[in-house]
Amino acid sequence: MKRSQINAAYHAALACFTRHHRALPPSPKWDITDFGLGDFERYGLVLINLADHLEYCEKLMWARRGQTTPCHAHDKKKEDVICRVGELTLELWPAKPASASVPCGGLTVPVDGEPRSLARGERLVLAAGSRVTLVPGVWHAFYPSSEEGIIGEVSTANDDDNDNLFLDPKIGRFPQVDEDEAPAVRLLSDKG
Repeated sequence: MKRSQINAAYHAALACFTRHHRALPPSPKWDITDFGLGDFERYGLVLINLADHLEYCEKLMWARRGQTTPCHAHDKKKEDVICRVGELTLELWPAKPASASVPCGGLTVPVDGEPRSLARGERLVLAAGSRVTLVPGVWHAFYPSSEEGIIGEVSTANDDDNDNLFLDPKIGRFPQVDEDEAPAVRLLSDKG
């Protein structure tokens, strides 16, 4: 990713948070990624780590329509994905998609605390304020179905280096950065 793209995403996300009265903590930890795919407009996400402890973590995320967080699962992390602003669509599978071991049936996930049965790969649309709880092993991709979305995540301990299992083996959690201009914000992945 070009640093200019990262800077533009930072300013756009910050403007969205401000418009929707989402106060950020002092010196938040920013993470802006194209998942190493070189196409931020299609596979892009802005994340802010609000809390990162051994027991739990909390993130606030921003994306525009057309930006997908690619299909992935976690071996250890249990998470609530929350639509804070806009409308959020998730696609869910009980096991790795396109695998012979994927059960024929679907899965049941808690949506706003109530069990909801879904077919594998079915789209789940969350309105602002709604949440879905995902246990380890549930494969998921998500994207705003509104013009932009603010997404929350509350989870057990987060390990971006070892517990993100992406369906596409080309995906890298953090982007390579082309320094075409000065950084507007320091990223978790910035060295030094």
